[in-house]
This record gives sequence, structure tokens and C-alpha cells, in this order.
Amino acid sequence: MQVQIVGRIDLMGEDVHGLRIGQRVGVPWLANTCGRCPYCRAGHENLCDQPTFTGYSVDGGYAEACLANARFIVPLDDTSDAASLAPLLCAGLIGYRALKMVADARSIGIYGFGAAAHIIAQIAVAQQRHVFAVTRPGDKATQKYALELGATWAGDSDQLLPEELDAALIFAPDGSLVPRALRAVRKGGCVVCAGIHMSQIPALDYEDLWGERILRSVANMTRTDAAEFMLRIHDMPVLTRTTIYALSDANLALDDLRAGRLTGAAVLVP
Repeated sequence: MQVQIVGRIDLMGEDVHGLRIGQRVGVPWLANTCGRCPYCRAGHENLCDQPTFTGYSVDGGYAEACLANARFIVPLDDTSDAASLAPLLCAGLIGYRALKMVADARSIGIYGFGAAAHIIAQIAVAQQRHVFAVTRPGDKATQKYALELGATWAGDSDQLLPEELDAALIFAPDGSLVPRALRAVRKGGCVVCAGIHMSQIPALDYEDLWGERILRSVANMTRTDAAEFMLRIHDMPVLTRTTIYALSDANLALDDLRAGRLTGAAVLVP
């Protein structure tokens, strides 16, 4: 929530170019990088040794105004609803980076069908991939929503999937899903852990990893990811599902998120 901000530029520094007062922009999770470490110099700014993050190490969106680095903000469509754009800047971008890691996969399992997953599922379906949505046991409402978005199958995390997957993306912060996802992908398949935090991953049986299966993580995003993502979804029928809260109800939004009462993304509006 506080890490995905949509607003308009009120003031600009003297050295800012390519932007204008009044322009609609987004402030993503990655707020700034050092530009000097080996990762930055190699084009992997998402792995920067001294990054700052919106709403974590620098002030975020729990306010009516914020200060942002012009080099990292993202120009946005001026005609779309601001609330519908906000989830694209964190959930959408992280999900897009995860999806890029399995670019050749035709069948993809998505574990945890929340803010990121509901965006990425639509992109994958538009790319004519087969999406298998894996949710908390008994979450029929989310499963129904996944099917409405074009998923081939939707079911509980303790169910066997109907076929082997080429890849799996784990958005839920539940480490116990990792061995399950590894068992669900074919030999040579890839499992991507796409969350910032995850509970402890249980001990793995080597048989689950064997067969040249790949287990990897996503760390943040880059400005290149943002430019590619915004261009890619411009002509795709991607709709974000949001629940709107007043800024003063931020704690209520967090409670609903923790309790699993949200489908899609929560957005705070000042």
C-alpha cells in the first residue's frame, strides 16, 4: 500500500528533465540506488548494496504528499483511474519480473492469488499461457475469481494439480509451499519465490529438487522492468481489482490483508 504511490508532480528540482509540473507519475518500491556498487555498474540495480525503498527506508505514501527521486519515478497514463494504477507499481512490477524469469513456460502455477498474482495471471493468459491458481484451502471466492480471469484451473494448496507445470510463481509468504511447488513442476522446471518475506522453508527432499529443477528468488525491480512493463500492458486487457480505503483507515486495510479478506489489492486514498 504505502509502497505504491500515484500522484501528480507539484514541484521539481532544477536538474530534473523529461518531466513536467502536473504530470501523473508513480513512485515504485525501489526509491534510489547508489549507482556505484558492482551490481549497479553491471545493470543489476535491483541488487544494489545501498538501496532505499519507498515506505521502508524513506517516507512512503501514508501522506498527502511525498518527495521522490525523479530518476526512479514512473510516468503513468493520465486517463486511467489513479486507484487502478497504484497496484501496478509494486505488485505488478514484482510480478512482472517474476514472470520474466519463466519466459518460456507455457503452464504456470501461481501460489497465492493476491495483488501481484491477479495482475500477472491476466498477462500470462493474454500471452496464451495456461495458469493454475493455487490458493488457501477452501478459498472458493478467490478460486472463482481466478477462473473468471482466465485461469485453466484453480484449487487448494493441499490438492494435487491436474498436470505437471513448466514453472511456478510463489507470491504467498508461506515457505511450506516451496517443496509443494517443486513437486508440481516438471524436470527442468523453475520455481520462483516472488515475495519480500517468507516463512521458514521446510527441509527439502533432494528428490524434489533433482531433475535439474531450479529454485530462485526475485529481489526488487529495475527501472528497465518498469519501462517494459508499462509498455507491455498498454495494449493488454489488464484490469486491477482494488478495495479502496480512506487514508485514515490504513490499519483496517492491513487487518483485512492479514486476515485474507481482500481479493486483489488494497489502495489508500487521501
